[in-house]
Amino acid sequence: MKITSVSAQVRNPDRVNISIDGKYRLSLTIAQVVDLGIKSGAEVSEEMLVELEAESTFGKVYQRALEYCLMRPHSAREVRDYLYRKTRTTKYRQRQTGEVKERQGISHSVADRVFNKLVEKGYIDDERFAAYWVEHRNQAKGASQRKLSAELSAKGVDSRIIEAALAETDRADEDELAKVIAKKQSKYPDRQKFMQYLARQGFRYDDIKTALDEISQR
Repeated sequence: MKITSVSAQVRNPDRVNISIDGKYRLSLTIAQVVDLGIKSGAEVSEEMLVELEAESTFGKVYQRALEYCLMRPHSAREVRDYLYRKTRTTKYRQRQTGEVKERQGISHSVADRVFNKLVEKGYIDDERFAAYWVEHRNQAKGASQRKLSAELSAKGVDSRIIEAALAETDRADEDELAKVIAKKQSKYPDRQKFMQYLARQGFRYDDIKTALDEISQR
């Protein structure tokens, strides 16, 4: 078999179409083409073709995972869950015929390789993610440290990393509580129910009582 064409894609100039014996077979990123030394006219064996197809899959999944990471910082668990979903077989309906077909998921080895490369490139970092979450989560609305800690824990962040991120922040529960009270007090005419709501948000009872007492005395 022979590589008969190496041409840039029209819709995605970062990817290159590879044709084998005159027929399109797979696509690779420009970086992959350079690294693998892909050239038109080169002979390829069946084993080499299998490797190229694996590289093609890896490149596509890595690009999508990278875009996912760049939307906002994500925890390592979130990225692992995202990649795990890619390994599952999914059903889809063809638009033309309405026929239901199955799309095979990627292999776990490809998912692991993508994850490891994202870590290597610095796109997955739980310490940076925790710092981001603490500083930006509900910044305008307010959020208690207890709530932030619970959210980070649910995302799989280690407790030591959470504690360090909370210790570094300038956000104080007194200020965050004031934000929540300003936003929500009008919806809770019953003081006791409002206190219960604030307690569910992770604020201490004494802080809640003090803040509400100060407001009522103004």
